[in-house]
Amino acid sequence: MKTAPTSVPVSGSRTVIHGVDFSGADGGGAAKIRIAERELAAKSVVAIRPRVDRNGLRRLIAECARDGREHLWRIDAPFGLPRESLAAGIDGLPQDREPSWIEVAEWMASFPNARAWRGAMRESSRREPKRTCDRALHTPLAPMNLRVFKQTFTVITEILLPLAREGVAIMPVSMPAASGSASLPSTRVFEGCPASVLRHRGWPAKGYKGGGEPPRAVREEIVRLLRRDGLEIASETAVEAIQDQEGDLLDAILLTTAPIAPPEGGVPPEALLEAWVY
Repeated sequence: MKTAPTSVPVSGSRTVIHGVDFSGADGGGAAKIRIAERELAAKSVVAIRPRVDRNGLRRLIAECARDGREHLWRIDAPFGLPRESLAAGIDGLPQDREPSWIEVAEWMASFPNARAWRGAMRESSRREPKRTCDRALHTPLAPMNLRVFKQTFTVITEILLPLAREGVAIMPVSMPAASGSASLPSTRVFEGCPASVLRHRGWPAKGYKGGGEPPRAVREEIVRLLRRDGLEIASETAVEAIQDQEGDLLDAILLTTAPIAPPEGGVPPEALLEAWVY
């Protein structure tokens, strides 16, 4: 098995990181996707893009891949499936060897919708195991969970697979060779998880979503901690993030923090199939 890239190296101080609160909702995401972005520097202003649907998100990433700057796209959705689920002898996937990530993505794209795909998975096994990265980074839910499976299906089939076919780097599962003198592709897309960011930093990882005063107070505290950490968040952006009961905007902002470094020694080999949370 190939060696997986171990981290998300950054080659310049003007690297732009984009945090994406993803939506797997019907209708292409119905313009529910929130994107926050900033230069990945010690002190930088967080900008908020208008809401987009999944087609809009894919176009934005593809456009960035052609603008000559370094872009990191960190998306809150599972980029892969557990090896355990794929070892169950699924029709349409290789039976004599472990499939590659691209083979799994193309197989998923052969289904008309997320429910049809989930039904095929459940014919082999009704278990919903977590991936190695889910256990290591304490993500809340497994990729096949009822609350997450639409995000898993749509991010892989509508965002990642088309981008991979265009030569955009999807870390660590699909890494094309860099062009020219660059050691890495200028645009790289990878999985993130706001709950993992919060746990990694020792910040409140639960209780910030929902109505009422307790969740609002937790959101306000997280905004304060982000500002203390060096993110320059405009007053109007902070107010919106604190008032957003679903926490979508705050999740996008959390994903503009520096990526989480993998364990010493790098990500495990199974990350080439299952993906990894950074």
